[in-house]
Amino acid sequence: MAATHSAAAEGAAEPGMEAEAPGCGGEGGSPRGEGCRAAPPGAVSNGSDAESGQELVELRVIWNKNKYDVKFRLDSTGADLKQKIHSLTGLPPAMQKVMFKGLLPEEKTLREIKVTNGAKIMVVGSTINDVLAVNTPKDAAQQEGKAEESKKEPLCRQKQHRKVLDKGKPDDVMPSIKGVQEHLPAVPLSGMYNKSGGKVRLTFKLEQDQLWIGTKERTEKLPMASIKNVVSEPIEGHEDYHMMAFQLGPTEASYYWVYWVPNQYVDAIKDTVLGKWQYF
Repeated sequence: MAATHSAAAEGAAEPGMEAEAPGCGGEGGSPRGEGCRAAPPGAVSNGSDAESGQELVELRVIWNKNKYDVKFRLDSTGADLKQKIHSLTGLPPAMQKVMFKGLLPEEKTLREIKVTNGAKIMVVGSTINDVLAVNTPKDAAQQEGKAEESKKEPLCRQKQHRKVLDKGKPDDVMPSIKGVQEHLPAVPLSGMYNKSGGKVRLTFKLEQDQLWIGTKERTEKLPMASIKNVVSEPIEGHEDYHMMAFQLGPTEASYYWVYWVPNQYVDAIKDTVLGKWQYF
């Protein structure tokens, strides 16, 4: 069973958190009553019911194999929640990828994004020590590769891509919105082509931290951590759609190409797969 952690309730309350109500057990405390509820087996609850009139929502924060039960103010923002996650896990907010029906917006409140009791908040990220241990020459090689790409002709003009793009825009591709960026939709992205010209769909399984690439023949289930890079380029003449590649190995030969990705989801795909902190 996954290891579980408890958050200390000492000192000042965390942003968005209420202090623990007195009389909830422990030495010298009264027996646990209606105002105090035990956490489910395998997890420890943080905080308790508020007496200040602030409405709380019960969350389960999941990071790696660790689970944290938290009561958090419904009118706190995503940025406040990241600060709480920092206190629980040690992950700096800038290095957190927090997901609830897509990436968690920092500027909106939990109420605005319709978080309800029992919601699962998925967290992906590495501590500073983990990041410092990353092989930096690999990052330098990726930067050099990007510089070389910028000198080449546009991808959409290259022969290997033209044979797919010349098929034209698929009739059932999802609509695009030029000049707008949106969170990932609740349904798979579908109606696109892969390198062989076959139909492909992308499903983002956030709870498993996986990207599912589905074709008529099979579905590949890829851990997002195994994807080295994501590159994209607008399609000439159809700039509201992109061609996009997921790098599954150490070289460009491992690119898995997807064509006719709606423009409004390009940044959300990159953020979800790579994590925003990788751009810093």
